[in-house]
Amino acid sequence: MPRVEVELPIAVPPETAWAAVVDVEAFPACMDSVDSVTITRRTDDRHRTSAWAVRLKGSVLQWTEDEVLDPVARRFDFRQVTGDLGEFVGHWAVRPAPGGHSTVSLDVTFDIGIPLLADLLNPVAADALRENAAQMLSALERQLLAADAELSVPSPAREAEEEPDLV
Repeated sequence: MPRVEVELPIAVPPETAWAAVVDVEAFPACMDSVDSVTITRRTDDRHRTSAWAVRLKGSVLQWTEDEVLDPVARRFDFRQVTGDLGEFVGHWAVRPAPGGHSTVSLDVTFDIGIPLLADLLNPVAADALRENAAQMLSALERQLLAADAELSVPSPAREAEEEPDLV
C-alpha cells in the first residue's frame, strides 16, 4: 500500500501545535481543501469518531474515521471505518523542535480499493494526497503563526493597564 509522509516545522510551542492539530472541526475554516469535519462520537477523552469531506484534485473524498488521541505523545492515530477509499489509516504527530518550536507531521497509508487499477492510480493518488497534506500543514502553520502574532502584539488597552500611575 502507498504511504505518504509530510512534515513541517512550525515556530510555535508543541502544546500550541497539538491543540490545533486535535481541533479537527476547525480545519475547514483555515484549510481550503477541507470542506467539512464533524466529530460524530466521543467515547472518552482519547477516543472519537469524525466524518470528513476533503477536495482532492477536483473530487470530493468522504470518509468516517475512528481516532485515538495520545496527548502525552502528542499523536493521534486514525483509521477509516467507512468511506471512498479501500483503506485509509495514519496519524498526526507533533514533536518538539529546537528553540521551543514544533514539527507537525501527517503520515498516511492508503489503498484506493480497486485492485485492477491500483498500479495505475496509486502513484497519482499518492501525489495528490501528498500535495493535499502539505497544503493542510501549511494552512495550519499560517493559522498558528497568525494567532501567535496576535497574542504578541500589545493592545492599547493592555499597554494602559501595564503603565504605572505617575500621580
